Amino acid sequence: MQSNDARTLLHCAVPTAAVGVVAVAVSSVLAGGKGAIGAAFGVVLVSAVMAIDLIVLERTAKKYPQLFQMMGLALYMVQFLLIAVVLAVFRDTTLFNTRAFAFSLLAATLVWVAAQVRSHMKAKIFYVQPEAEDERKSGGAKSTAPAGSPS
Repeated sequence: MQSNDARTLLHCAVPTAAVGVVAVAVSSVLAGGKGAIGAAFGVVLVSAVMAIDLIVLERTAKKYPQLFQMMGLALYMVQFLLIAVVLAVFRDTTLFNTRAFAFSLLAATLVWVAAQVRSHMKAKIFYVQPEAEDERKSGGAKSTAPAGSPS
């Protein structure tokens, strides 16, 4: 993982974890222990899904840059479907408070997306690779010999 990718992941995970702590505290006060469990489950679910998708997207961009946009859309659909499946499975659960789960899921998602947008806007990623120092000193002269012939 490149340093800017790790930085993006960190800049997304830290605010989401902070929101998770607040969500667990508020949910435990308002809904008791089951509320705290629901809030924690919601934040952990969002953090895991978003982090895995960010890592997969960054690796795809590195190996197959031509697939970056298509992979981004595919991962968005996978996120959506995975969250929908989890919501359907735990719709009538008594393990945790579903309202606390839903609100923490929403809050964590909004914070993660906002932090990711901010991180990408602040990142100083080159769109064009700058010339190497030795190429600049030699005047940028490159060999114009045909491929396979000695230069």
